[in-house]
Amino acid sequence: MTLIEQIMVLAIIAALTGIAVPPMRKLLSRNQLQVAQTDFIAALQHTRATAITSGKRTLFCPTRDGNSCSNDMRWNNGWLLAHDADHNNQPDHGPLYVGHGYNDKLIIQSSSGRRLVHFGPDGSASGSNLTLLFCQPSSAEHALSVAVSNSGRVRGAPASASQIADCSQMN
Repeated sequence: MTLIEQIMVLAIIAALTGIAVPPMRKLLSRNQLQVAQTDFIAALQHTRATAITSGKRTLFCPTRDGNSCSNDMRWNNGWLLAHDADHNNQPDHGPLYVGHGYNDKLIIQSSSGRRLVHFGPDGSASGSNLTLLFCQPSSAEHALSVAVSNSGRVRGAPASASQIADCSQMN
């Protein structure tokens, strides 16, 4: 091969790479949102199952230090699940499980009326419904949500138009 042929091959590879990178970034960012949503759904279902099997009120809340619940609406720094028999919205004897956050990669925010979830021994989540909103810091178009109803049902869904607008304001 001549030097000119090698340069042409490199130019073609560079052009194809330039075309492929933006769609790949979008795909990876959407995948990151879906993974976070799935993590939270699994953690909430695990919290509910723990409450039912142990017969104790179990708490799912945001945390900053991994030991206690924070009063934040943002869940970016992590979350924990723990028993809360004394109803003080803090773990009784330390957390049972701690999930690590997504820091600057994602914005995860709870609905304004509710910042944590208590599952009772019957599996219900008394109080108002909780909605967690998952957004990319750079774009709100692919936002996702997780909702917990009073009955304890956990479901994930694409964000509604109003939730996408809320995501846009958070960025």
